Amino acid sequence: MYFLTGWPRRLLCPLRSAEEPFHIQPSSQRLYFALLSETQLSVWYSRPSVLIVSYIESAKAAGQFGFYQKAEWKPDDSMIAVATANGYILLFDVLGAGEEKYLYEPVYPKGSPRVKVTPGYKEEQCAPALSLEMKKPVDLEAPITSLQTLQEDLLVCTADGYLHVLHWDGLGSNGRKAICLTTIPFSLDLQSARGGPSLDLEGVYIRCMEYCLTLDGFAVVLSDGRLGFITPLSSSITADQLQGVWAADVTDGTCVAVNNKYRLMTFGCASGSVFVYMIDTTTGSMQLSHKLELTPKHYPDIYNKTGAVTAICWSPDYSVIMVTWECGGLSLWSVFGAHLICTLGEDFAHHSDGTKKDPLKISSMSWGAEGYHLWVIPSRQERRRQEDGEEEEDVEMVSPPHPSLQAGILQFHFIKSALTVNPCTSNQEQVLLHGEDRLYLTCGDPTQIHSTPDAHSNLHPRDGSPLHHPPNPDSSLSQGLSTLLGHKHWHVVQIHGTYLESNWPIRFAAIDTAGQCMAVAGRRGFAHYSLFTRKWKLFGNITQEQSMTVTGGLAWWKDFVVVACYNFTDQQEQLRLYQRSSNLDNAFASVTRLHSDTLLLNVFRDMVILFRADCSICLYSIEKRNDGPTPSVSVELLQEVSMSRYIPHPALVVSVTLTSVRTETGISLKAPQQACMAESIMLNLAGQLIMLQRDRSGPQLPFCPPVVLAQCVENVWTTCRSNKKKRHLLEALWLSCGEAGMKVWLPLFPRDHRKPHSFLSRRIMLPFHINIYPLAVLFEDALVLGATNETVLYDGLQGPSEPLEALFPYCTVERTSQIYLHHILRQLLVRNLGEQALMLAQSCASLPYFPHVLELMVHVVLEEEATSREPIPDPLLPTVAKFITEFPLFLQTIVHCARKTEYALWNYLFAAVGNPKDLFEECLMAQDLDTAASYLIILQNMEVPAVSRQHATLLFNTALEQGKWDLCRHMIRFLKAIGSGEMESPPPTPSTQEPSSTGGFEFFRNRSISLSQSADSIATGKFNLQKTFSMPSGASAKGREAECPENMYIDMMLWRHARHLLEQVRLRDLGCFSAQLGFELIGWLCRERNRVARVEDFVSALKKLHKDFLWPFPVIPVGSLSSPLKNGRCRSVLSTQLLKSRSADSLLNSDMDTAPPPTAAANLAWMDGLGQNAKDADTASSAHSDRNSPQTHDAFLSLLTNKVEEYSVGSATDLTETSSVVDGDWTMVDENFSTLSLSQAELEHISMELANKGPHKSQVQLRYLLHVFMEAGCLEWCVVIGLILRDANVIKQVISFLDSPEVPAETSQSVRNGLLAVDAWASADCLGYKPFLNLIQPQLQQLLQSTSEQVQPEAFQPASQSCKLAASEGPGGAAAPRPDDGRGPPAPLGLALPSLEPAGAFSRPPPEDPPPEQTEEQGEEEGTYDCALS
Repeated sequence: MYFLTGWPRRLLCPLRSAEEPFHIQPSSQRLYFALLSETQLSVWYSRPSVLIVSYIESAKAAGQFGFYQKAEWKPDDSMIAVATANGYILLFDVLGAGEEKYLYEPVYPKGSPRVKVTPGYKEEQCAPALSLEMKKPVDLEAPITSLQTLQEDLLVCTADGYLHVLHWDGLGSNGRKAICLTTIPFSLDLQSARGGPSLDLEGVYIRCMEYCLTLDGFAVVLSDGRLGFITPLSSSITADQLQGVWAADVTDGTCVAVNNKYRLMTFGCASGSVFVYMIDTTTGSMQLSHKLELTPKHYPDIYNKTGAVTAICWSPDYSVIMVTWECGGLSLWSVFGAHLICTLGEDFAHHSDGTKKDPLKISSMSWGAEGYHLWVIPSRQERRRQEDGEEEEDVEMVSPPHPSLQAGILQFHFIKSALTVNPCTSNQEQVLLHGEDRLYLTCGDPTQIHSTPDAHSNLHPRDGSPLHHPPNPDSSLSQGLSTLLGHKHWHVVQIHGTYLESNWPIRFAAIDTAGQCMAVAGRRGFAHYSLFTRKWKLFGNITQEQSMTVTGGLAWWKDFVVVACYNFTDQQEQLRLYQRSSNLDNAFASVTRLHSDTLLLNVFRDMVILFRADCSICLYSIEKRNDGPTPSVSVELLQEVSMSRYIPHPALVVSVTLTSVRTETGISLKAPQQACMAESIMLNLAGQLIMLQRDRSGPQLPFCPPVVLAQCVENVWTTCRSNKKKRHLLEALWLSCGEAGMKVWLPLFPRDHRKPHSFLSRRIMLPFHINIYPLAVLFEDALVLGATNETVLYDGLQGPSEPLEALFPYCTVERTSQIYLHHILRQLLVRNLGEQALMLAQSCASLPYFPHVLELMVHVVLEEEATSREPIPDPLLPTVAKFITEFPLFLQTIVHCARKTEYALWNYLFAAVGNPKDLFEECLMAQDLDTAASYLIILQNMEVPAVSRQHATLLFNTALEQGKWDLCRHMIRFLKAIGSGEMESPPPTPSTQEPSSTGGFEFFRNRSISLSQSADSIATGKFNLQKTFSMPSGASAKGREAECPENMYIDMMLWRHARHLLEQVRLRDLGCFSAQLGFELIGWLCRERNRVARVEDFVSALKKLHKDFLWPFPVIPVGSLSSPLKNGRCRSVLSTQLLKSRSADSLLNSDMDTAPPPTAAANLAWMDGLGQNAKDADTASSAHSDRNSPQTHDAFLSLLTNKVEEYSVGSATDLTETSSVVDGDWTMVDENFSTLSLSQAELEHISMELANKGPHKSQVQLRYLLHVFMEAGCLEWCVVIGLILRDANVIKQVISFLDSPEVPAETSQSVRNGLLAVDAWASADCLGYKPFLNLIQPQLQQLLQSTSEQVQPEAFQPASQSCKLAASEGPGGAAAPRPDDGRGPPAPLGLALPSLEPAGAFSRPPPEDPPPEQTEEQGEEEGTYDCALS
């Protein structure tokens, strides 16, 4: 409602005086403030906040009258009455100082349009010069306790028990009468007044009194602390016509304030509480409505130590109340007790270092005009405490007078919700707050809302703003959560200075449904603003502006501002509509004359509803006409309804709204379109919500008799939109009820148009509590929007005494929002309306925070029931559990809730929702592995280790199968932890990677070598094979943790999975598995070389690889057999231009530094681990790092370029087929190549070669696997991969290996048979392979001949020799595993084989086949896999 903002402002008195003010009294319009000190009466002006006049009593008179004590203004501001200590009433005339005299005048630059146009313009902008003149004093001969003005009379209470009625004008002896308190009969209620118990008032007087206009009586605090209410039984106040009621059980009253709008009397008590009473209309007794007190929950230090309440002050619009106590401090509550601000806690009460501050003690306070300021006078000791440092405080004052001569008035600044005075904004979904010179709104950026594809065609012809489209009844106007909730900042709009200076204060503000246009109305006229153009529109003719004042409020209807105003020129009340895009001028307005003053205005669809001062309601229909040059509006009176028999006083009506809410039978069977008609009027009468429903039965009576729906209502929200999917939320009525929280009047629908149960009511009122003060309701989004005060400490000015900035934190207002759906679902379940709850929840299941709603519901019920001291007869948790099983999120909801509650409550939770073991199994069946992992943590706490290990194993195997590598890593850690007992409590599912799970892959990751390194340094220092927990043999000479059974157990599972993948020819998954889990593939393959790492069927393995790696089967161009390119052995060294024409996967494109798009799913992207060396610009695009897996530290194998002008590519990522590095032209690796010109046929052939390549990424992956199999000596697999890559060198290399005596004969046989089978298959089914098979024909022949021969052992290098890498070779030179690395007994074959020198690399001259331009490149490619052994 009201929010504190900024720092308070200090007002200094310019006059020298030794006295300090202690009392402040505002005039009726709050334009002037009377300040009292012991012998001084000063009058201050509100804006600018300046001293106008000061009257100083002479010493002689002061001796006679005594010091000043209290003051009161005459209602027309023409007189001030001052009570003095010796029982005198001093009356002062407040006189204007002539025609042209002003204390302060605005100075305008020459030629300014602001000149004197209207007679009253100056008084409004300048502080008027006034003078005070004392009239004859009145002696009442007893100390005066209270003053109260009442139209023409002044009521004075004295300490001798009398109530004096003085006439403001004729203050002679005839103009006064005195009533003795003992003659007024007091009773508990008016019915028993003549015979019931009566108070003995002997020696009792009235300590404090305030008149309540709408109750027509006085709320009084008696000197014995009792509370009472005195009613005059007739219009005149005489002794025999007064009747009193008193409140039972209260004897410590200290002060009183009344609320005219809500008919409430508030009494401050010595206990520190504030009691709010209302009068029971039937019996006339005083009934306690509610209490305002600080709660121990929020203010544990101070709640019972505040001392007595010293002052209570209602805001001018009666929507909030300010309270202060003996110990100091300010606290603000809404009218029905919602607590808004308190300065006794948090940053107000503590310095930033945690030390406590003394709260500010207050002797008097008053609200300024429209509630934008609170004027506070600190008590005297408060100021003396600060006197030492006053000079430093007021830095901006030039040479301030002596500190003790200053009137220390503090002004606190507030911004308030537009709902407080203009409740017509309640059917909109924006929050609008206004301060004295600015507006705060929560709507999003206009570009987001109007970003329609044809936005340019929808702009307004005049001001470029978007045209207003009438809302489609079935469409949701909700702006989307992103715009309303995306940030905490306000959109702040400064009100136009020209309008403000002559029309301050702003009284009304309104915003349109789209949140794009605002209108404000001050003292006269109004102005409006468009967010789209960022411009204000003011009246062009200032006379028109000054001749009208807005009385009933403002509202927007489509493109028009609807204004209920009073026209001073014609002296009549009018309803006007101004078009937004036209100039602001009466010529463009549609004016309808009204017969009575309008108090409230609201708009519903195409209807305007007015509430008038004669207690009648008028309904008008508005229709847009486009016949003239400018669009105009016709307004027609539909009907008038007199409400005078229900409304005792027109000022009591807080808001009036038309709604589509109705209660009649068959509500659910009607079409939703009909649900949007205006069906009822909601009237908030002093907090009672009254509904008048339209009577459909006959024409004579338009409305049914009124029904009271709720009490203590502060605000009402409803919408005119409809949405078939969310009817519950859109056809509901939302109420804000102060400390009672919110209420929703929810419609109940029978399911599937069945006949409704006769016992089921059509609607139900559900209360629920929220933690914020609601200012708007987003109907479809099930959210409440609000605002809250935040504070910022400022310690920059620490000195001997504290300046204001250190005494008070800086206050800001922040936007807040809250979900309420779980409260409503829970309330429905409590009332056994599960079916309705289910319908409501299903309609909201698409909301992004719906899982959070279910979680909150379980959590709140669990906390309440599991921590309850008494047994709960009918627990709700089983019902809630059953309810959420209806949603697919059930398993996640339960586990998330469990992990956020303490362990002690788990048994209670799982007793209601089911055994966690069963829930875990359900997750596995539903393939929801992440949720299953969360259940595992619960199982680990609730079950013995064996059970959690068994379930963890299940989950680990499933995760391996599905390639959830993240989860696999966590499961490895988890299984280790269960066994070792290292972790007492399970870790939360981590998101960062443990070092242990990356180890095995470092082997390959470090191989991105920069070209400048020499081969020697690489061989000696670069490659150290890191150990991981999954070493193939498990046992270790180093005595590390591998010996514990857990690691063996995990290794067994990893080996089993690898075996399974290899058996199924899932090489891509195997590579992925190895890279992600650091599984040491080479060592494992060495062991499995003659077991599972054999290839049974070469043809099916080849086909499977084609499918897995998205590799196209080769095709051959027509006439390729006669091609001059020697059976397709030309290398595809192509320019980037040709590469760009390749299909979906971009190949290596060295000129453009672009990464190819990710292929396949994230879990296939195991090559991400092979990172990138960005130092080489040429390699940047070859390294495709997939951003989907943060676990692997990306480092790709880069292309290597020599310093000379040759290009070579080596190692496992030997990309020569498609990615020799090209400098943009047809340059080959050798200068000689420039002499070769390519014919058309060759070009065709080259493009055909390209078409036969798979994605670049697959190629890198295959090269990596080839390297792994080569190092592990799995020659059959090398052949298969060599075939798919169509790399003759690989085949040659393998066949040269097969000559080794250490290769078993069956391997050679298998390779031979496999190649023959592939040849046969190619001849039959895949002719594209024939050119390649023809190319390797010589090797095939050699293999066929040599199967029975033996090869000489000299072809091998001794295993102990450390071989240097070839000079220009790439990252192929990884150190082969050493025998002592824990791989078990060194099989002679297993360790010698990886280091074989391939035939044809550098130990013999290159064959004569290839054309000269390729020799060098090819040679280096063959030398790739040279490995060093120690």
